[in-house]
Amino acid sequence: MTHPDTRIRPLASPFGLEDVALDDTSVYARARDEMLHLARVYPVDRLLAVFRANAGIDTRGAAAPGTWEDFGHPLEEAWGEADYPGRERAQTANLLRGHYAGHFLSMLSLAYAGERDPALLAKVDAFVAGLAEVQEALAASGRSSHPGFLAAYGEWQFSRLESFAPYGEIWAPYYTCHKIMAGLLDAHELAGSAQALEIAARMGHWVHARLSRLAPEQRQRMWSLYIAGEFGGMNETMARLSAVAGEPTFLETARFFDMDTLIDAGVAGDDILTKMHANQHLPQLVGYLHEYELTGERRYLDAVLGLWDQIVPGRMFAHGGTGESELWGPPETVAGNIGQRNAETCATYNLLKIARLLFQHTLDPRFFDYAERAVLNHVLGSRRAVDSDTSPEVTYMFPVHPGALREYDNVGTCCGGTGLENHVKYQDSIFFTAGHELWVTLHTASTLDWREAGLRVRLSTELPVSGELALTFQALTHGETGAGIGVEKAVHVRIPSWTAGPVDVLLNGRRLDVAALPGTFATIRREFRPGDVISLRLPMALTSTPTIDDSRLHHLQLGPTVLLARSEATTSLQLGLLGRRLLDGTLRPDADADADADADADAGLIRFADVDFEPSWSGADSRFHMYVRAVDERIAFAGHDSGVPNRADASGETFLEALWRRGPFSERAEFLRSVFETATAVRGKGLLSRPELEVVLRTAGEADVAADGRQRTSTVATVATADSAGMSHLGAHDVETVVDGIHVTRTHWTIGDAAQDSAMPPAVHIGVDLEPAPSGWFTRVPVVTVEAVLLDASTGGTGDLASGEIRIEVRVDDADWCPYEHPFELDAEGVHVVAARATGGDGQIGYASRELSVDTSAPEVEVRLRELGSSVEVTFVADDQVSGVERIQWEGPGTFWGTFQEAFVRALTDREQVLEYAATDRAGNEGPRQQLVLPAAGASRGGDA
Repeated sequence: MTHPDTRIRPLASPFGLEDVALDDTSVYARARDEMLHLARVYPVDRLLAVFRANAGIDTRGAAAPGTWEDFGHPLEEAWGEADYPGRERAQTANLLRGHYAGHFLSMLSLAYAGERDPALLAKVDAFVAGLAEVQEALAASGRSSHPGFLAAYGEWQFSRLESFAPYGEIWAPYYTCHKIMAGLLDAHELAGSAQALEIAARMGHWVHARLSRLAPEQRQRMWSLYIAGEFGGMNETMARLSAVAGEPTFLETARFFDMDTLIDAGVAGDDILTKMHANQHLPQLVGYLHEYELTGERRYLDAVLGLWDQIVPGRMFAHGGTGESELWGPPETVAGNIGQRNAETCATYNLLKIARLLFQHTLDPRFFDYAERAVLNHVLGSRRAVDSDTSPEVTYMFPVHPGALREYDNVGTCCGGTGLENHVKYQDSIFFTAGHELWVTLHTASTLDWREAGLRVRLSTELPVSGELALTFQALTHGETGAGIGVEKAVHVRIPSWTAGPVDVLLNGRRLDVAALPGTFATIRREFRPGDVISLRLPMALTSTPTIDDSRLHHLQLGPTVLLARSEATTSLQLGLLGRRLLDGTLRPDADADADADADADAGLIRFADVDFEPSWSGADSRFHMYVRAVDERIAFAGHDSGVPNRADASGETFLEALWRRGPFSERAEFLRSVFETATAVRGKGLLSRPELEVVLRTAGEADVAADGRQRTSTVATVATADSAGMSHLGAHDVETVVDGIHVTRTHWTIGDAAQDSAMPPAVHIGVDLEPAPSGWFTRVPVVTVEAVLLDASTGGTGDLASGEIRIEVRVDDADWCPYEHPFELDAEGVHVVAARATGGDGQIGYASRELSVDTSAPEVEVRLRELGSSVEVTFVADDQVSGVERIQWEGPGTFWGTFQEAFVRALTDREQVLEYAATDRAGNEGPRQQLVLPAAGASRGGDA
């Protein structure tokens, strides 16, 4: 039993949903209204149908929602532990049914709490009453081990889990239990249903009775099973139930779900997440934070903090999503983990819950930097911009590969369930409070009734389209006393990390002397009264940010908005990014080109590099690219093109990459100095001729990198560098003049004569005709091209292979050098080093090498079957001798396209069953889906189709 004195109170608490209202101008209002429509029109009888059918109660002719939330097999019964016929004989289907209904009950409760609509409350009450009827019927059947049992299938799934049955025979029974119990608790806490608490408490006693009889080692093994042992947030729900019902037993039950290996790894900072099922474990972290609050045991909080740092940002995509095919990839890997099924929306739903709780316990603004990114770009963007009477119209995955499409709908799936909730609770993370302090964490148009302070706070802003915001304080109406007026309060306004310049904080039009740095809170203390207005302007800029593991793969962002390039292409878009950067590293969008520019801005649309970009929160159906590849063919500064090729050195680094490795720059002089030093260094490698060097310097001097609109001119002169006096004049010197009333900056470059006379080796470049897959492997045979250019130091002339001035040789791996005559295919599978050397007429030799990894074939999959009477044990085995096997995936009737982990058993039924399977290697080759046909019971066995 936990003593009340050990409990931990959060440093800040959220307001009730009824205290905060989204304005209709909020960017989130669209998705909220669309989901509220579904909440109001969808029949409760359809949600109860699977429960009633399982309990033998009249379904009132209602159809089940469908897909995963559909009726069981016609021959399936509500078997208990004693009368389950065994895996060889049981005929089952849709074994996750009931989970979606639990989410829908949560959605209805959240919607009622925010809207106070009596019709929504009536639906909550009807839903709860229907579940109570089912619970009583199951208890009366005598098949379950405890009268608290409630599910849309028999208790047998739970008993089979205790014998470590794999996914395929069972499907995450405690996961579904969690969704039902969470819905009931939400109905109690948000909609005031006493009956819901009674049902949930009875379920809690049943869960405790089942798990308390098991050894800790048995529970640990159960929870480690892939999908079968997935329990959602059962530890969260049991901890919540303990607090609400005042029963310490339920806290003990919550701790039965602790995964010691995960907790210990988080505390120690050991990364064990690779290839773990992301959304199987993220809900557990939510539960650990609730257990921390009730027990005071710091290990729970430390574990979550440690695990968070392993996910964000090292395993986070630009929109806040994580994972590929529901599994985590290696640490510090984003580009290398891009596949076809990235960013399960359920995972982001749970990451947001974790971020919110971690903020409450730490007040660290970084958690809301993540939350803003994820709720705006992933969650809002996961809801299609349409109304529907039957579907949540949300994404399962929000993919990030080139030319991706969002696949909306998802009735009955896990992400369909969390998607129901996502869009009716946006207001839960805008404001937090503790005593006389207020935290403003998510900037969207909304209104708060701050009852303790006697104030109404109106947050006015057009974010994410523009960065101005204002907090207006008004007196509460409707009889509130306003007792808090006249007491000093602190208002903490989050300054997002994306803020692109100084922030002025004004109170009633007067500037305040308060710190307002990106990634912090600006704090204003005073006796706030009606009529006070805090106003800020958060400067927004267009930026490109490389992934953590590939410096050339970037996403574009405008303020908080992640931008998606519109393109029908399904290979990576190549855009010149570095050559469009300003001093501070931000980008200059294309000039407005048409009369619709203002309307486009209101919708978050911009044009950059002749490509249209839309906000990821649009809910659109267009094909998109979240990431683009930075490829600058020519050297340019702030879009001012020199025309000089942006050549790469032997390591593959280009002039612009070398320059911006030093950036961003705080002032123009620093930028010009870096251009000079980079250019002369590149010249020394033989990658710039003397005339090209001068062109690059003049272009840099003329470019408006400070975006101040000034006219600029630039000249280059040569001085002798034999003495220190000559050396001291090298570089750029600006002279400010006024010509006809216009400010003109004249930049005078001085370069040494050594730059003119130095002898240089040929510049060698190894190119290929393809882009590698996100894994870095070439999944088609690349054609290798070698180029060498001698940029003559004295004349600026160009020597090349055709003129005979350069002799080029190549070799692959440890083979002998041989003359290079024409492009060649690298068709040998594996990892190879292609080396090239070029000899100029003066004997100077330039070198280059490039590692190329080639795997063009998907793994072969072998199916192994073992007959077990009226069932079959299925095992998939894959082999790939080049890059290795990444995963095998499969699905069949009543399951989804999931990752194969271990052998599973399928009962033969009265009809043929088709299982589909495919394997993917680490290079990214995914084999075609093959079919395994299991015959009907009593028929001869078929095979692969």
